[in-house]
Amino acid sequence: MVSETATSEDPEGPELGFAVSLDSFSGPFDLLLSLIAKHKLDVTELALHQVTDDYIAHIRAQGAAWDLDETTEFLLIAATLLDLKAARLLPDGEVSDEDDLELLEARDLLFARLLQYRAFKAVAAEFEEMFAAAPRRLPRTTGLDPDLALLLPDVILGIGPRAFADFTAGVLAPKPVPEVATDHVHVAPVSVREQAVLLMAVLRHKKSATFRHLVSGAESVHVVIARFLALLELYREGVVGFDQAAGLAELNIRWTGSESDEIDVSDFDEQDGAT
Repeated sequence: MVSETATSEDPEGPELGFAVSLDSFSGPFDLLLSLIAKHKLDVTELALHQVTDDYIAHIRAQGAAWDLDETTEFLLIAATLLDLKAARLLPDGEVSDEDDLELLEARDLLFARLLQYRAFKAVAAEFEEMFAAAPRRLPRTTGLDPDLALLLPDVILGIGPRAFADFTAGVLAPKPVPEVATDHVHVAPVSVREQAVLLMAVLRHKKSATFRHLVSGAESVHVVIARFLALLELYREGVVGFDQAAGLAELNIRWTGSESDEIDVSDFDEQDGAT
């Protein structure tokens, strides 16, 4: 396999370039990248070390006139092609360890890096063409023709300078920081002890009542829960009993204590907590 350096003329203008001549390819270096990107040339067939040696000779031949940007681009592309060649030398389907698997997954990333270089190079060429054409464009510096100027409508603001200044100040004034109100989230605790005292007074008087009747005057669901917890505490104290004919049937609560029973409800809230 033989390689050599040569100069090629860019169709858009004279520019020194680097060309290669190998057994599998002969032409400008940019064309080599294009064929690899289009899968028309296998990177594993290229002798990259010979291409690199020839490019070094190409740089030395230029002497003090060598281009740093061009050399940097070559180093970037050569490194990418070297990584891509190393990845493609791994046979398909022969993954022996995690390193081989990572190498296979890196193929697409390396190929994408090559495409990204081509895209940047194409955009740079577009910018260069636009910059070259810009000096040939001159902006219009004269006003409208008198006949066309008469067709413009009069500008009517409808407000005076002071009103416009006030409006502008209101628009530019700092906006208050938005706040989320949490007042509706707060719920006052309900004392189980107080509800127990209320239930004992009702049951001592009526001797028996349904749970529906005992919670009929509750102001909220939290009060209903507190009264239910109070009934459980009273049942544990042995002063109330529960009767229910069937599941989900009406629950009846009856007073089983005596009229003189003194029930200590001071620790009800501590055991169950305020609702």
